[in-house]
Amino acid sequence: MGTMTAITDDTPTLSLTGRPWRMPDAGVERAGLAIAQRHGLPEIVGRVLTIRGVGIDEAKGYLSPTLRDMMPDPSTLIDMDTAAERLAHAVERGERVGLFGDYDVDGGSSVALVQRWLRAMGMTAQVHIPDRIDEGYGPNDPAMQALARDCPLIICLDCGTLSHGPIAAAREAGADVIVADHHIAGETLPECIAVVNPNRHDDESGLGQLCAAGVAFLLLAATNRVLRKSGKVKEPDLRQWLDLVALATVADVAPLTGLNRAFVRQGLHVMRQRRNVGLRALADVAGMDAAPTPFHLGFLLGPRVNAGGRIGAADLGARLLTCDDPEEAAGLAAMLDTHNRDRREIEAAVLEAAIDQVETRGVSSGLVWAADDGWHPGVVGIVASRLKERYNRPAIVIGFADGIGKGSGRSVSGIDLGRVIHGATAADMLLKGGGHKMAAGLTVAQDRLNDAMGWIDDALCSQGADRIGPRTLTLDGSLSPRGATLDLCDMLEQAGPFGAGAPAPRFCFPNVRLDRPREVGTGHFACSVTDGTAWLDAIAFRAFETDLGPALMAQRGRNLDVAGRIQIDEWQGRKRVKLFLEDAAMPRQ
Repeated sequence: MGTMTAITDDTPTLSLTGRPWRMPDAGVERAGLAIAQRHGLPEIVGRVLTIRGVGIDEAKGYLSPTLRDMMPDPSTLIDMDTAAERLAHAVERGERVGLFGDYDVDGGSSVALVQRWLRAMGMTAQVHIPDRIDEGYGPNDPAMQALARDCPLIICLDCGTLSHGPIAAAREAGADVIVADHHIAGETLPECIAVVNPNRHDDESGLGQLCAAGVAFLLLAATNRVLRKSGKVKEPDLRQWLDLVALATVADVAPLTGLNRAFVRQGLHVMRQRRNVGLRALADVAGMDAAPTPFHLGFLLGPRVNAGGRIGAADLGARLLTCDDPEEAAGLAAMLDTHNRDRREIEAAVLEAAIDQVETRGVSSGLVWAADDGWHPGVVGIVASRLKERYNRPAIVIGFADGIGKGSGRSVSGIDLGRVIHGATAADMLLKGGGHKMAAGLTVAQDRLNDAMGWIDDALCSQGADRIGPRTLTLDGSLSPRGATLDLCDMLEQAGPFGAGAPAPRFCFPNVRLDRPREVGTGHFACSVTDGTAWLDAIAFRAFETDLGPALMAQRGRNLDVAGRIQIDEWQGRKRVKLFLEDAAMPRQ
């Protein structure tokens, strides 16, 4: 049990998860009312915009973002012009291009984006996606040398920034190399034609929030500009492939602010047209029967694309996203769906064991971590995410084989895990490591495990990770079940898309009763929320994996304040509003 304190009232109220709740203060309410009156919006929508830092004069543009308005000059990225000139040269000469991509959604989407662009130019690409277990993350000498034998130009997508040796091997074999990446760079960069990465130490573009697919999109935009000036080749319209950029941006948990917000907003519009045969097949096998949202990208499509790299063949995701044959796409989507089910079973077993380790060790430091022999490297990142959400601490999970551990880490807001992993690698605590603020990968010798985790813990504590309390649940206001209408959801969607860095609006439903509380699926809590005059269906995903599910069941028959986000749920052609319940508290007196 914990306390809930609204900033407008210091009276404590018991919260079932121990999270502090924060309601809007009077200043937010006044500013939200001003936006609502100026732009003809419901007051609560004006408040949502205010809480997200949108001013009264910015609201109109924020509600209707366009890629044209948000698109930066690609040349602001260091090495971009050099990379674009080299790629344009390859197009004009009809050179075969090699694409080396990561095995996750961002890597697969980046490969598919560039491959589709090359196809539109009448060119072919030779693709290599490394096997997670046999090759590990990033370029390796044999694969790069093999690409170099057939391809005068190689583009490394979502990888390569730290790959000095493999890129040198490709150069020695006669290939030029371009890196289009977003992972944090080291002090030195590999010697190649160009390293286009907004997270280079010397890059001042301010675009460090982009995922690799976003960087690749800008590279293609810059190359289109070069080709347009030469007049030798007609360049394709890149907007037709924004669905791939949107998928990668959401799945890679990039913040949905600025340019990313425009990418996802426009990308969802493209995805609704269902022109990408592979994505259409994946949506069908995932049971999507509604217009895509960031939720669908992050929790239905993304995990299935990832499943190939985690459990099955590493290139399945990229192959599906590039596929134009409906029959082939259906087969690939079915394979990924099967791999995803297998992944969930493996993940559940590792998660249970990891939680046992963390609970035994205790959660008083800045890092939660778990490691064991035989844990599948394809699920350690997902389990790290689950631990991070459960304990609100940076988390690392490692699976060992033959004395070498491959692990993944996930961080919380305000803590730069990628930089810490780079520091640990430079200090010889790790054999290999890299990443960005919110996610990182690492390789560690088993006999250095405790020393390495201690070093990382100390570095995270220096950023304040050990002083993080329960996550504050920031609420945008109060609603009644009757007030949660389809029209309100439609208006709130205009303030989206919502995701990392742009949290969905959350509301308190005060003094309601939970009707028909029950467990559904695998560990989910479902009920109807009512104030006696109207009812609202609600679900709390994975609630029985935490204390929330049992706590809600224990409150059967009592009135509660509940909190969560509302969303339109479409089932068999019928639309209704559904509450995604996140917490509950005893009613305030």
